[in-house]
Amino acid sequence: MEGGVTRDLSADPAWQEKDLGLPLPDSAHACSVCLPTWNSVIGYEEGRAKVLKRMRAGYPRFFKHPTVERLLDNAKAEVAGESEEVIVLPTRAAVQRAHRWVERRAETAVRITSYHGLQALVVPSKAKAEADAYWRYSGEVVSSRQAQDFLDAKPREGSKSRLIARALSKFTGATPENGFVFASGMAAVTSVLRALPGLPQGKRTLQLEFPYVDCLKVQEHFGHGVVYLNEATGESFDEALQRIRQGEFAGVFTELPSNPLLRTVDLARVAQACADGSTPLIVDDSAAGPFNVDALRFADVVTGSLTKWISGEGDVMAGMASLRADSPFAAAMRESLDHDSREGAPLYIGDAEVLLSNLKGYAKRMKTVNATGLELAKWLAGHAAVEKVWHPSLTTRENYDAVRRSSGGYGGLLSFTLKAPKKTPKVYDALRLSKGPSFGTPFTLVCPYVMLAHYSELQWAEGCGVPAHLLRVSCGLESPDTLKTVFDEAFSHA
Repeated sequence: MEGGVTRDLSADPAWQEKDLGLPLPDSAHACSVCLPTWNSVIGYEEGRAKVLKRMRAGYPRFFKHPTVERLLDNAKAEVAGESEEVIVLPTRAAVQRAHRWVERRAETAVRITSYHGLQALVVPSKAKAEADAYWRYSGEVVSSRQAQDFLDAKPREGSKSRLIARALSKFTGATPENGFVFASGMAAVTSVLRALPGLPQGKRTLQLEFPYVDCLKVQEHFGHGVVYLNEATGESFDEALQRIRQGEFAGVFTELPSNPLLRTVDLARVAQACADGSTPLIVDDSAAGPFNVDALRFADVVTGSLTKWISGEGDVMAGMASLRADSPFAAAMRESLDHDSREGAPLYIGDAEVLLSNLKGYAKRMKTVNATGLELAKWLAGHAAVEKVWHPSLTTRENYDAVRRSSGGYGGLLSFTLKAPKKTPKVYDALRLSKGPSFGTPFTLVCPYVMLAHYSELQWAEGCGVPAHLLRVSCGLESPDTLKTVFDEAFSHA
């Protein structure tokens, strides 16, 4: 991995330690973009003009919406000097954090100025990449709806986040006052990280199982480094539990299930070790969603993207952190999470209204994608062209079932590889499906996840058991038979 692994923590190569300041793998990009061919994926990753000039939108943390770009251009013209660049953040707290982080990373002076109610960070051109990195990793962004209202001179005040927390409480199990809504899923994760009582003591965090990589980046960049266990099984897992019991870590992070391998750690054992070591356990349930899993039964805090299954439309970005009321860390973390959700990266009221409308169909959508995902995973596992399928119904199922709600299913996210890996580009090109790296949309999405998420670290990902030719599927609302027909047609090229 480029500049990544510093040393083994034990004789087991599953352990990797990444210290503060060393790069972790790059993350997946745009959620609204379609990359219809394998060559377009490569062109996008390599920055080829032929591909980039055709893109109009993408995931807001990576690819700024044209309306947001217009806002930034206006701000630059008004508050920046020659050889200066600008990013606009939603609040004073966010811009102050960005100011400190960019100055430290870029080793140059930057400045803050108010911009008609928003906050502008003005940086030398050489520090623009660091400013953009803060926008990406922190998730403390200005949405396109907020930017449009601002440009129209019709900015809106107020919040409807409490309504969202109340509506989702019946799924998450958290009381409304313990549900904190943010502008993005990553803003929720970074807020939880900042709230960890052990962080001021300089403790590192622990990541269990192969995660969505920006969760690693956040722990690296905004914490004190992250220790990473790629596969939480066997002797390495036993060692991790022992280190947790000893109170070594500020917090333990994992996903339920992981993305894209859809693995689930033994949460009961991890939770007990965390309790013994007075260490917060943070579980992200984005890949399955709270309709399917009860992560809060074991976790002190559950983070989740509201952008994906809960919204179900791909037209709004938001995130949430749910605090378990009887957690021993609840009192210490509640004030910080509440402040950040209101003063750091609040969900803009216009986005909240869209999300409130979308989540009315959440339960019905999940029943559909659960059934489709289960049927498609079983069908793919038996197909002559397919080498391996990852899905919670097939992968560490016992651990997943221990957290699955009685009325929940296994979700609509799955991954697979072909027996003839070199044929993957042809199969991908032939698939008559939308091709993008997000999930949870009403239409099925497929993407070469590792190519998009880890293009410059493919060998590292392979070493973690995540092959470059893996294809990830997010089931939409189409019928299983329709999807089988589409995949069967594409598999003729394998």
